[in-house]
Amino acid sequence: MRTLQFDRTGTLASLKLLDLPEPVPASAESLVRVHAAGLNPSDVKNVLGRFPYTTLPRTPGRDFAGTVAAGPDEWIGRAVWGTGREFGFTRDGSHADYITVPTAALVEKPECLSFAEAAACGVPYVTAWDALQRSGVGQDTRIVVIGAGGAVGAAAIALAKALGAKVVAAVRRSQQADQLAGAGYRTVLMESEDTFERSVRELFPDGADVIFDTTGFWLPGAIKALAPYGRVAIIAAPADGHDRVPVLDLYRKAGMIIGVNSLLHDATAASHMIAQIGDAFQSGRIAPPPPATATPFDEAIASYEAVNEGFAGKIVFTMGAKET
Repeated sequence: MRTLQFDRTGTLASLKLLDLPEPVPASAESLVRVHAAGLNPSDVKNVLGRFPYTTLPRTPGRDFAGTVAAGPDEWIGRAVWGTGREFGFTRDGSHADYITVPTAALVEKPECLSFAEAAACGVPYVTAWDALQRSGVGQDTRIVVIGAGGAVGAAAIALAKALGAKVVAAVRRSQQADQLAGAGYRTVLMESEDTFERSVRELFPDGADVIFDTTGFWLPGAIKALAPYGRVAIIAAPADGHDRVPVLDLYRKAGMIIGVNSLLHDATAASHMIAQIGDAFQSGRIAPPPPATATPFDEAIASYEAVNEGFAGKIVFTMGAKET
């Protein structure tokens, strides 16, 4: 089978597209033929050595969609999708023609999603779902999503709207704001901390109950725009891992900062979130994800290089299987 593999970290030059035997699933595992696999920034960072717990040699890739090729009889031939912290880090991931998956983590793919659409969802939607749940987002929650034009942000505004929240999408570019406004979202154009707070309070005079910063660069401004007892969820941080926090503002509002890390959820834990997200897709409460850039798997290495050089869109590798 074709598989992407790296045997050292620190450079994308270590990535090789190899022809290796199909993996053999253990007794509590199933073999999934991968029809599509998502490429996340964390996959690229993994090869570059940002995660010290990665074991080598390793096939990267966290997100997959495919059909079960071996495992319990009731699962054979069924279309599945998933993600998990171990894939690409401590066990081989989805950037291959086949992947072994804990049988307990198998989740049936929603019929309304193609394999490519399903493969685009894993990390972004699990991250967004985790952030919304842990931040207490529900009916009438006033939420602002910073970076709503990105993969996690797009997932967050869709899921928050499905939960009945009052959603505001915050972006840096006017074109993104226009697109989101056309899709029915109230928008805020990010310019500075002060203008951000004013813009939020024009829509939510008492402040936002939840601000989800998917970029990691707006924590001080987000705290200032909170309502009393508000929560800031954050999934990233500056390169040096430090930020300036207006602690007095946080204290006076009895606010909270919630760190959100999808790499804390193994495949089985993530499968419970994936199942609920799948129900939202299948019921029509959320629309399919925005179109990803579908790339033949043979061009995988070039795609890693593109992401490393700043490509901001979502890339999905297609393995040549028939869509269903």
